[in-house]
Amino acid sequence: MMLQAFYNGMSGLFSFSKGLDNVSNNVSNMNTPGYRGSDTFYRSVNGQNGQSFGAGIAGTEVRIKPGENRQTGNNTNVAVNGAGYFVLRDAHGELSYTRAGQFQVDQDGYLVDTVTQLKVAGIDSAGNLRDINIKGQRTLPPQATTRIEMVGALARSGPTDSTHQINSIQVFDATGASHTLSVKFEPQATPPNSWKVSVSEASGALLQSGTIAFGPDGSPVAGSNTLNFTLTANGAAQSIQLDFGTPGSFNLASQVASGPSHTLGARVVDGSAIAGLSSYAFDEKGVVQFTYANGEKRSGDQLALADFADETALIAGANSQYKTPSTLRAEFGRAGQAQFGRIQGGYLELSNVDLAQEFGDILIIQRGYQASSRVMTVSNEMLEQLYNGTRGG
Repeated sequence: MMLQAFYNGMSGLFSFSKGLDNVSNNVSNMNTPGYRGSDTFYRSVNGQNGQSFGAGIAGTEVRIKPGENRQTGNNTNVAVNGAGYFVLRDAHGELSYTRAGQFQVDQDGYLVDTVTQLKVAGIDSAGNLRDINIKGQRTLPPQATTRIEMVGALARSGPTDSTHQINSIQVFDATGASHTLSVKFEPQATPPNSWKVSVSEASGALLQSGTIAFGPDGSPVAGSNTLNFTLTANGAAQSIQLDFGTPGSFNLASQVASGPSHTLGARVVDGSAIAGLSSYAFDEKGVVQFTYANGEKRSGDQLALADFADETALIAGANSQYKTPSTLRAEFGRAGQAQFGRIQGGYLELSNVDLAQEFGDILIIQRGYQASSRVMTVSNEMLEQLYNGTRGG
């Protein structure tokens, strides 16, 4: 029995040593982004007849409490407010999961984990995982102008009953080249409330002329509320429409019977040159939002999130990454939907290690280790006393 007491004490030393290993690992990762601490659980070791053989390690469990989200200012850093892990994929398609959204864009345009260079998975409309790549969004292709809205009023009577010209109207052709146009308005006696409209290039070359008309209430008349003209550039012709508004309404252009001056102006609805990417960031749904030099905004891919029925069963790996055991399946989804939390762009989740808890565990482990050591010392002394007594007889 004294020998068993000796071995029981030794098992306590081994168990508490393993527990201290786990605590030391938690403490050393207190500043590791996305790291989730773990707790060690002990078990008693018993024989078939109920005899006690000391203690052993039952295993460890991951702490699922989230860490603090801290702002970094880096637009490729993301954190999850709520449930969900980011999904990483290696070259063979094997998945791992992390709360550390410390990402960057590599030279090929892929969003990757900064430490491991594993690709960050997005999710498509069908719920399938896909790589996130922004290479195709670094520039916007040129867009040809198709419509110009005419907004404001033409003054008809008195000293203001005169011509009106709008200059410096910038439009774009299909190659992204800009062209400057002018539109001239001349009042006509017939039909009543009509205007001759002339569209010219900057060189003075006439592109088109036509007539628009307004009703007695000053709103555009059906059939005379638009004027189409053709711009020829680089051997290609494109049609552009001057739109004066919906007939019978005042949503764009109108005519007034009196007024201090003409207020009609031109608003180019579409068309642009090649525009470079100015900035990008993830919104709360995990969708990357692109802003271009011309002020236009576009939406890109969406981050995938994974959730698990039992987070504590995740297997901790290197670099704040986790794997799933064979008995645990991941459920994939989008931020802000179902049980998944929302994305906080420009933030990182810090470690959830609580130093107060770790120091408390260290004291408990230390006392347990000392007690186990004392049991071994006493057992050894009793064995030595028994041996000496037997020898003396």
